[in-house]
Amino acid sequence: MGKITGFKEYKRENPEERAIEERIKDYTEVYYRLSEDKLKIQAARCMNCGTPFCNWGCPTENIIPDWNDFVYRNNWKKAFERLILTNSFPEFTGRVCPAICEGACTLGVNREPVSIKEIELNIIEKAFEEGWIKPNLPKVRTGKKVAIIGSGPSGLSAASELNSVGHSVTVFEREDEIGGLLRYGIPDFKLEKHILDRRINIMKEEGIDFRTSVYAGRGKYSADKLIENFDAVVLTGGSTVPRDLKIQGRELKGIHFAVDFLKQQNKRVAGKKLIEDEINAKGKIVVVIGGGDTGSDCIGTSIRQGAKAVYQYELMPRQPLVRDETMPWPTFPKTLKVTTSHEEGCIRKWCISTERFEGKDGWVKSLQGIKVKWKKENGRMKMTSISGTQFNQKVDLVLLAMGFIHPQHEGLLDDIGVEFDARGNVKTDENYMTSKKGIFAAGDMRRGQSLVVWALKDGRKVARQVDRYLMNETSLRG
Repeated sequence: MGKITGFKEYKRENPEERAIEERIKDYTEVYYRLSEDKLKIQAARCMNCGTPFCNWGCPTENIIPDWNDFVYRNNWKKAFERLILTNSFPEFTGRVCPAICEGACTLGVNREPVSIKEIELNIIEKAFEEGWIKPNLPKVRTGKKVAIIGSGPSGLSAASELNSVGHSVTVFEREDEIGGLLRYGIPDFKLEKHILDRRINIMKEEGIDFRTSVYAGRGKYSADKLIENFDAVVLTGGSTVPRDLKIQGRELKGIHFAVDFLKQQNKRVAGKKLIEDEINAKGKIVVVIGGGDTGSDCIGTSIRQGAKAVYQYELMPRQPLVRDETMPWPTFPKTLKVTTSHEEGCIRKWCISTERFEGKDGWVKSLQGIKVKWKKENGRMKMTSISGTQFNQKVDLVLLAMGFIHPQHEGLLDDIGVEFDARGNVKTDENYMTSKKGIFAAGDMRRGQSLVVWALKDGRKVARQVDRYLMNETSLRG
């Protein structure tokens, strides 16, 4: 695939970033796109390895060597056709996926891996530019009605697949706009919302019924009514209960969950009026607690709002710079991740445990932390505090970015009576069906907090099972 000797001749080239001093003034995307000539060279690095571990590493099972080869040969239409066989929304994964496939790339054993994510993004954007993506209405309707609860990545993916085979799909979303995490959880500098709107408009033309500001489980959309009016119900409401930090001083003002902070800013960018109390980092010392992508998003957002200083505290140790024996190829290398937000200005600290918050006049003014160390005991990592390392940090705004524990049980889930697993997620069988016949679940609501790419794949898989349930057979790939 590609040029047989390409991996020897060409080095990896990453897309150029907008200058920091420029990009922190707005919320538009950070990266420029590579030219088609440069993309052909990057695709030429795909080394015809025989066993493409990239396919194995990719959650959506993208047939990556094939579309690399088509790009190298300047056959973008074929590359697009091969890409959409396995990925419903490459324009999303091409922007927000951590590129698990690149971690499994055979070239990555001793060189920089192929630029799979960048090639994927440019294939789908080329398809939009050329007009290859058009509404694809089903030729016939089955007469079956499916309700999808939640319009995040898994919900949209399931809706697209089920509609394509002729089922009448209604998507219910409790927020004022469609998109879930894609809309209000990811900043515009990573995913501009016109990209999301572009896809949703196509889905509307294909016949999918989107209903916003609807709280499924209440009123005319109660659990009983949903079960009565639809032949199948798919729960894709995500993992929505954030992990809290229940320590002294948590009740002080100025301490917020990251999701609330990011949601507000996304609404500001969209020109929406805020009805809740404003959360703003302007002129403040900000501490972000949590070292994942959400924490990074809080950093970039705080800097753009004009924060005085931004700190990020992570409980776990700092990851190694390169792959080591604990992360053998082709597993995804859990190496130190430095995002564009980190580059914009942030003080990062690892092995920090926050012990308490202190305030004045009801507002947080400082936090007390302590350094910790980790040691493996009986096969498990154990944390202990390091005596004498306590410290106080001045702070005006604390953002808790420690992930989510499970979906909200109160309301729809409890009313339906679905069973939960040991972690509090909706329990399903191998066919994605819950303990209630005709009720299915997918995405973070089923598997727990995860990546957008896994949610998209889950949506396709549940759609296949719902179709089989309704029709006793299915042509969907899953």
